[in-house]
Amino acid sequence: MDASVPGEATQLLAAWRGGDESALNRLVGLLYPQLRSVAHQSFRRQAGMHTLQTTGLVHEAFLKLSQSAGLTLNDRAHFLALCAQLMRRILVDEARARISLKRGGGVARVPYDENLHAAALEPAQLVRLNDALTALANVDTRKSQVIEFRFFGGLSVEETAEALGISRETVLRDWRFGRAWLKSEMETAARDA
Repeated sequence: MDASVPGEATQLLAAWRGGDESALNRLVGLLYPQLRSVAHQSFRRQAGMHTLQTTGLVHEAFLKLSQSAGLTLNDRAHFLALCAQLMRRILVDEARARISLKRGGGVARVPYDENLHAAALEPAQLVRLNDALTALANVDTRKSQVIEFRFFGGLSVEETAEALGISRETVLRDWRFGRAWLKSEMETAARDA
């Protein structure tokens, strides 16, 4: 990445925040390769057919961004983290729609797998993980964001730390805690089924 990109991205974010609608278009153009990478990371973690492709997911996220008002995004990492959140929501909504089309619309109980972050996710697994992540957000928002940015967004430890304004060590600690919490939450739900 060109060394001027982070500074230019911050300037475009400030212009967009100031009401320059064209700044978002220029920002997405500037960060398009990174946005495609975030989308690719999201798809890599899922199995099965998708109605969206990588480019379509980036464009869907762009549409959601362009309809958002009053966002305060500080820098490139914060912007990429928000895009990761939007992409996650888009994919979860798509997975929920596919599951509801199945006979009975029921979601199969899927226990948490320690290596889930490295495996491809079926729609039911993605929905279960999303539900557990939402529950984690109710307990500790930051830990939920760390999991979301790293797992769904493919952000590095450093990028996650920058986006959240925390130290690298805090990201690593939250990452470990969040994964253990998700495992416990999903195992409990499987036993209660």
